Amino acid sequence: MQTRTLAQAEEAQAMGYQALADESAAAWNERVWDRVAVTVESEDEFDALALHFAQYHLYVMTPAHDNRMNVGAKGLSGEAYKGHTFWDTEMFILPYFNFTDPAIAKSLEEYRYLSLPGAHKKAASNNYKGAQFPWEAAWLDDGEVTPVWGAADIVTGLPTKIWSGFIEEHITADVVYGLWQYCTVAGDQEFMDKSGYELMMDTAIYWVSRMTEKEDGKLHILDVVGPDEYKEHVDDNAFTNYMAHWNIKKAIEYHDLLKVEKPELFAKLDAKLGLAEAYAQWTGALDRIFLPQPHEDGVIPQNATYLQLKDIDLTKYKNQDHVGSLFDDYNLEQVNQIQVSKQADILLLFLLMEDLFDHKTKQANWDYYEPRTLHDSSLSLSTHCILANDLHDTELAYQLFRRAAAIDAGPDMKSSSAGIHAGSVAGIWQCAVFGFGGVRMLGGKLRIRPALPKAWSRLDFSLYWHGQKLHVVQTPGSVTVENLTGTAPVEMELVGEQISLTDSVTRSL
Repeated sequence: MQTRTLAQAEEAQAMGYQALADESAAAWNERVWDRVAVTVESEDEFDALALHFAQYHLYVMTPAHDNRMNVGAKGLSGEAYKGHTFWDTEMFILPYFNFTDPAIAKSLEEYRYLSLPGAHKKAASNNYKGAQFPWEAAWLDDGEVTPVWGAADIVTGLPTKIWSGFIEEHITADVVYGLWQYCTVAGDQEFMDKSGYELMMDTAIYWVSRMTEKEDGKLHILDVVGPDEYKEHVDDNAFTNYMAHWNIKKAIEYHDLLKVEKPELFAKLDAKLGLAEAYAQWTGALDRIFLPQPHEDGVIPQNATYLQLKDIDLTKYKNQDHVGSLFDDYNLEQVNQIQVSKQADILLLFLLMEDLFDHKTKQANWDYYEPRTLHDSSLSLSTHCILANDLHDTELAYQLFRRAAAIDAGPDMKSSSAGIHAGSVAGIWQCAVFGFGGVRMLGGKLRIRPALPKAWSRLDFSLYWHGQKLHVVQTPGSVTVENLTGTAPVEMELVGEQISLTDSVTRSL
């Protein structure tokens, strides 16, 4: 190994700087800039720079060469979080590769399948069944690697316990959602057969074992942390419950499909997972899982107690110069008793499961939760940007995009001292393509419904769908989608119209 490394170094030295630079530029052009670059014509050139910045980091920080590895929360730019993998991969980073580089997306999903031993270890340690994915993941069979203790409590001076590794459990459904999204966008049936169905069912077994029946006859998920990490030890976090319900429902769907269409694969999974017993538990649980419903004002409780907590004036913290200023005045125990959110929680459901909620419900919850969300997590702004655009507030969406883009590429020289924010960087791409570009995968189908901000006169990007490469060009007045591969028609919804795309189509906006 040492000799080979030395030989490579000598070869590079012999080539010289310019030759190496030219070789690198050619490789980048072939892999990214000439293939899937996002370009935008904007009143401010920073917008285009931010998108290129995002795509650059997404490629350099992703270990595409080895499916035993995944993306660290700080990429390769810092040692914070010790290189551990979070839900950032499935919710923010994976969607980029699903639509632009399915081979890399597959490698990231293979990592989750290969790490099932660690997920089994964590479930067993908590006296649960099935596969429970760790909040922070490292080597395949490590299981949970989240540190137990964090910074000192501002009030007591004692170390603060990090509860995420113990009770932030939505990660298990997040992993499965990412798997489903990858296989659907890529059309990768082979991976579903080899790994996907097993992951879906193994995690569904976990969720049923995790639930508690209460006096109302419903199954509840108690004592968790949802995406909003300012609310610890809560019951019935809406995001967690809805995602677990989705996970189990999908397992039932695929169980029925395999039993009829792929009996040999079904028999193999039955022998491995005990599907007869599992299926009975899934079907018995599905309609009994407690799913928080909108109140009369349309607001869905983020958890069992959020709407009863103290409501304070958050203006000072919404206008903060640095994230986390809330903790200059309160400790985490006190924050847990205030109607304030670190980041998008229930609102994220409106992006992942858009077709489950009507516009009125989305607007009511946006009006309630957005003023109470401080975006103290870098993952929050991109979700809010996309939802603001969905709710037809394009001006606010653009402001949120600009704030998200400035986290690592903006004027604050200290924002990335511990490393870039990998999930947030991917969120910049999502703002442009999912938000302003209107691209969405809903119910297994592709939809494009753009709405550009006033500052943009053109948005140009490419994406892959079921092996077909699509080129999309949007202006304030039109959208053109071209099937560059053309080997198979792409069924999709374009600006409200169902089309079968074989070559090129333009629609007015």
